[in-house]
Amino acid sequence: MQTIISPSLLSADFTNLKADIEMVNKSEADWFHLDIMDGVFVPNISYGLPVVQQINKIAEKPLDVHLMIIDPDRYVEAFQKAGADYLTVHYEACTHLHRTVQNIKQHGMKAGVSLNPHTPVSVLEDIIQDLDLVLLMSVNPGFGGQSFIENTYKKVKQLKAMIAEKNANTIIEVDGGVNLETGKKLLEAGANALVAGSFVFGANDPTHTISNLKNL
Repeated sequence: MQTIISPSLLSADFTNLKADIEMVNKSEADWFHLDIMDGVFVPNISYGLPVVQQINKIAEKPLDVHLMIIDPDRYVEAFQKAGADYLTVHYEACTHLHRTVQNIKQHGMKAGVSLNPHTPVSVLEDIIQDLDLVLLMSVNPGFGGQSFIENTYKKVKQLKAMIAEKNANTIIEVDGGVNLETGKKLLEAGANALVAGSFVFGANDPTHTISNLKNL
């Protein structure tokens, strides 16, 4: 599988968001990563459905939507209508995870589950075959620009082994502190998809930075 690059618009310039979206459209990036935060599950508030709807009008690549919110089931249909292609919920936020995953799929989206840094990958053993994507947080969720947590490499290897054992086709995505150095190690450990926010949008040449990540 070719490496999937999903630039996180949380780090984009919201005074000129259209320009950053068009840059990603023309780049070698594969997806748009959209972080939805409610100020409850994580200690920050980002943006919501109206912004996703507007992004969807311009974006020419799939929307990789990451819900960092409590009780995500309430919003599955709304995000499907807003344009989400991948919808990822947090294991820690779902009381009935299997039901939530089925709900996402019934609405025609790819289903993902995210794990916080302290959550072991073993909790997904009984559901991995139902998942299109697992998003491993390599920082504590809520804010961009944090330092990478080294234990993530081990978790990627453990998850890769579980996917192989269960004969699943699950994408391993990693978000937080991704750059050329950590990205290369994550891919070597078995990751398929890299989320990069500040590393891309803070670069002098974001298009070139995306290309460098894509071709690690």
